[in-house]
Amino acid sequence: MRLVSLQTQPGQSRVAGVRAGRYIDLQAVDPKIPTTMRELLQAGAGIWQQVARAIEQGSEIVGPITLLAPMPDPQKIFGIGLNYADHAREQGKEPPAEPVIFNKLPTCVRAHGNPIVLPKLSKEVDYEAELVVIIGKRGKHIARADAMSHVAGYACGNDVSARDWQARKPGGQWLLGKSFDSFAPFGPEMVTVDEVGELPNLRIQSRIDGRVMQDSTLAQLIFDVPYLLEYISGICTLEPGDVIFTGTPPGVGMARKPPVWLQPGQTVEVEIERVGTLSNPVVAEEGRASS
Repeated sequence: MRLVSLQTQPGQSRVAGVRAGRYIDLQAVDPKIPTTMRELLQAGAGIWQQVARAIEQGSEIVGPITLLAPMPDPQKIFGIGLNYADHAREQGKEPPAEPVIFNKLPTCVRAHGNPIVLPKLSKEVDYEAELVVIIGKRGKHIARADAMSHVAGYACGNDVSARDWQARKPGGQWLLGKSFDSFAPFGPEMVTVDEVGELPNLRIQSRIDGRVMQDSTLAQLIFDVPYLLEYISGICTLEPGDVIFTGTPPGVGMARKPPVWLQPGQTVEVEIERVGTLSNPVVAEEGRASS
């Protein structure tokens, strides 16, 4: 199944199905289906059969639509650093023995089509194509063997990063460098685990104005999705709607010679096989000096 969050009226989020590229009204078929993604995920595994039937039988939503991130308001956003073997080689580093975990603030979430805003306070803004995992079931100390039952689905993500903050501020400001407004676009859809199937050989790319910048496969992940859930849930309880950006392959801007930073007027795409394509224009914050 493919699901989106959208607005048909300002300030009112609702979840819809996707059938043949069209957004399907689920509640018109079954009023018992929750209206938001968070409520849907909290409803448990028993709801998915009703959702599948509603996607098959429902009619297209008509009228003005504003697409949101699949999970518009995650409580927690985790990022994983240096999680592709080929990216580690690009950086000249040994693969980490344990996952490198950081956070992004929920205020940086954006949808497919929303602009990435280059902030006044950074001149070195980078792109990072990533597979995003959306948690579907609450869990603490999740066993690796049971981890996939806690995953609702996947999306394409871009872990936009201010490298000057991440690398050269006192102490290395990972949280702030990763959390400027608009630095966590993901979507356009949440694609359920059964729809995507096995991950390892799926291709992941980023493109700037059509030029391929990153090109790898999910087989290069050092720590796979079950490992990450087991590791993170040992520290904190994972809740429905929490989001994990699972790491990026080689080809990021900071590793290029000379470095490549995002510029106003560009369009960044992240494509993951069987998951979809996320596209975001790049604009400058008002008052930002040109790079």
